[in-house]
Amino acid sequence: MTPFEDKKVAAAYEALPEETRAGALTLRELIFETAASIPSAQPLEEALRWGQPAYLAPKGSTIRLGAHKTARFALFVHCQSRLMGEFTFAFPGEDQIDGNRAVLFDTPDQIDPTRHGWLIARALTYHL
Repeated sequence: MTPFEDKKVAAAYEALPEETRAGALTLRELIFETAASIPSAQPLEEALRWGQPAYLAPKGSTIRLGAHKTARFALFVHCQSRLMGEFTFAFPGEDQIDGNRAVLFDTPDQIDPTRHGWLIARALTYHL
């Protein structure tokens, strides 16, 4: 697991219910792994945005992780970006989606490193 540099971010994960935390931490690792493979995504910033762990690359769009009202956890992207539209076009019917803002999950085993890594990579390089 990638160590936390910000104690506030670590505390935000600790405050999540166990099932939500496990999934969010799995997505966190996928974000760091994906960013490590993209030179333009460095340095990757991890911070809190709207009280949730958030990830931002120099030329990217913010990714947030956290609980969702209709799922255990979610990967959120900027709702005014093209990211969710491109994702659902590339992978139609593959995931539970909340409009143009989030991919929803109930268990960590629903995370597909290829499919969700694609979305993460697009977010991390959105403004390139």
